[in-house]
Amino acid sequence: METIIEVTQLCKKFGVFTAVDSINFSIQRGEIFAFLGPNGAGKSTTIKMLITLLRPTSGHATVAGYDLTQEAAAVRRAIGYVPQMISVDGTLTAYENLMLMAKLYEVPKKERHGRVMEVLNFLKLSEHAQALVRTFSGGMIRKMEVGQAMLHRPQVLFLDEPTTGLDPVARQNVWQHLVELRDRFGITIFFSTHYMEEAESVSDRVAIMNQGRLAIIGTAADLKAKTGRTDATLEDAFIFFTGSQLQTGGNFREIQRTRKIERRLG
Repeated sequence: METIIEVTQLCKKFGVFTAVDSINFSIQRGEIFAFLGPNGAGKSTTIKMLITLLRPTSGHATVAGYDLTQEAAAVRRAIGYVPQMISVDGTLTAYENLMLMAKLYEVPKKERHGRVMEVLNFLKLSEHAQALVRTFSGGMIRKMEVGQAMLHRPQVLFLDEPTTGLDPVARQNVWQHLVELRDRFGITIFFSTHYMEEAESVSDRVAIMNQGRLAIIGTAADLKAKTGRTDATLEDAFIFFTGSQLQTGGNFREIQRTRKIERRLG
């Protein structure tokens, strides 16, 4: 299989504090990769380095064959990113939000309408194309954000806690579309989450960060087996490797408030 992300001795320091401490891993094209860790473990810092928002202090990484520091612009063209905070404009319609992103991503003008409608149809939001996004449920908002990130047909999609603030039904619906996105287009999905069942049910492999270091990486079954317990859950494995428990829908305002609170808490 082809390696789509390669990380070697990647490190990020803020003054004397080491947020990410010389981590190594690789991800294969088309893989769904779950990234777990306690608050402050270095997950978000790692993601921000991989999407070129933060420059590494040392080490090396490539995404879609492009070097993070030497070819940052090429990395950005090859990826999509769905952040924790709301990234859609509630005062615009679904169509207007996607059209705006099509322009920002420099999708050719003659292709923009078709691309936007393709995304709306894929996400089953075409009936809501002319509705204001502020009237959407949390699950619809998250699907819109995924749609924005996939408009330019990225090779890798990064999602930072993609289903935070959503009810179980909305979470399942979002993931149905994400898995279909991988299956239909071969997009690699790299996501962080606070939901253990989510990580276990959809990921090909799971990585657990702890205190800036990569504690373990493997399939969910591998991680559970390493605890030595036949009845272990992924949450048990998380506690085994980190020594702590993971701290864990609504409408537009509710999901916005939830994400703001979780962001402030780290």
